[in-house]
Amino acid sequence: MSLQERDLRILERRSTYSIFRPLDAEERLPRELLMEAKRYRAVGRRELAGILWLPSLALVLTLAGLQGMSGPAVLGVVVLMFVGFAVFALSDDRRRQG
Repeated sequence: MSLQERDLRILERRSTYSIFRPLDAEERLPRELLMEAKRYRAVGRRELAGILWLPSLALVLTLAGLQGMSGPAVLGVVVLMFVGFAVFALSDDRRRQG
């Protein structure tokens, strides 16, 4: 069974146009609305903690190297700093929900 040109033009039938209405050029699609909402969102605690984490780690490692701190002490400071940033970032979510 071979396909003919009329079989390929099934979407041009009038019945198809009665089922599907044409798209409105002024109507925004849901994904466009979501993208627009993300574009204008303010920077929250989670984003701020993510931005500040790496420069803070570099600063701690640089100062530890200049001061000659031991490895376990530096590791302790880095862990405390990570926990502090995590608490800072997650405390915003708890306040919004409550």
